[in-house]
Amino acid sequence: MAALIGTPSSTSLLASRHSSFPISKLASLSFSRNPGQCNWRKFYGGIGIPLRNGRSQLLVSISNVATEIGTAEQVQRLAKESQRPVYPFSAIVGQDEMKLCLLLNVIDPKIGGVMIMGDRGTGKSTAVRSLVDLLPEIKVVAGDPFNSDPEDPELMAMEVRQKVMKGEKVPVVMTKINMVDLPLGATEDRVCGTIDIEKALTEAVKAFEPGLLAKANRGILYVDEVNLLDDHLVDVLLDSAASGWNTVEREGISISHPARFILIGSGNPEEGELRPQLLDRFGMHAQVGTVKDAELRVKIVEERARFDRNPKEFRDSYKAEQEKLQQQLSAARSSLSSVQIDHDLRVKISKVCAELNVDGLRGDIVTNRAAKALAALKGRDKVSAEDIATVIPNCLRHRLRKDPLESIDSGMLVIEKFYEVFS
Repeated sequence: MAALIGTPSSTSLLASRHSSFPISKLASLSFSRNPGQCNWRKFYGGIGIPLRNGRSQLLVSISNVATEIGTAEQVQRLAKESQRPVYPFSAIVGQDEMKLCLLLNVIDPKIGGVMIMGDRGTGKSTAVRSLVDLLPEIKVVAGDPFNSDPEDPELMAMEVRQKVMKGEKVPVVMTKINMVDLPLGATEDRVCGTIDIEKALTEAVKAFEPGLLAKANRGILYVDEVNLLDDHLVDVLLDSAASGWNTVEREGISISHPARFILIGSGNPEEGELRPQLLDRFGMHAQVGTVKDAELRVKIVEERARFDRNPKEFRDSYKAEQEKLQQQLSAARSSLSSVQIDHDLRVKISKVCAELNVDGLRGDIVTNRAAKALAALKGRDKVSAEDIATVIPNCLRHRLRKDPLESIDSGMLVIEKFYEVFS
């Protein structure tokens, strides 16, 4: 008999002569015994596995196991329990600049992401991945691989948009914002998605296998060691970040889908700098340094040791702080649209950008958005000069470099110009 173990992420089949399995659990299995035959059959929506038993062959088809065993709530609970434990965001000691930039991007995704550069071993990847617990829920069309927004046509896939235009009702569910890791060794097909040419030719249908950009739509795309990313993948990211859409062209077939995501990158400047075009796509830039205070270093080591010893107990000890931060972020996202910034402050922001010779207008736009997000995070409905002073170095310093051989300014130049204009 076969013992079946189904999880939302994987389906595995364990064959054993001595194992037993209740008949009630075999609703999703179909068996066929063909003496003397050894033909492989492909099952639609499942996996065909030939198991030899003497001369006969036992063919097992597994389909939709994860959805048929238990309820949807049980499946979600099992998925949550099987996830790798993540270090709590509120437990990260120091690195306030990096944490602030990440939180502001969660409040207002239109800021455009953040580039985190700093020494190795300073918690850059840990901080980014710990955001998962704090990400809010959004409305998506059920069963849509592109996380389509049921209300915004700009964030709908083509099929969903056609249904809405016809007046059809689309099912809507609430789900957490996705965080997608982009590996350095990923192929272009895995990032953009692929078209099944055989199915397109034989059945005359566009069979598209979505890639990482589809999964990251309306979510976060995280690239660790982004300065080591291959140039062809950098070009793909630039194209999608500029247009908000990903287009796949294969053998005369073209498929497009929305790809609006918060781009978060981290890296070590010693391993190489980013191309200026990609650097400009990041809304904010955070610099992370090694902690010098001995007491603080000891605290970081002790906290990490506690987490490694018992991740669940450690996460539980920070549960109240995490929930408080979640509520603060949720309130900030809700009140963001009501936050106002005075016209004279806008003029001064643009004056700082002009006098620093910042190319384009992204610096002005991002500084305005980040200042409003910070005011919302602090629970205010009006932006102050102090809010602008806090965020303007992170919004502008990576846009000042004219020579690729120059290093990115530490922010002192921006602060000096800020006080000169705002005084």
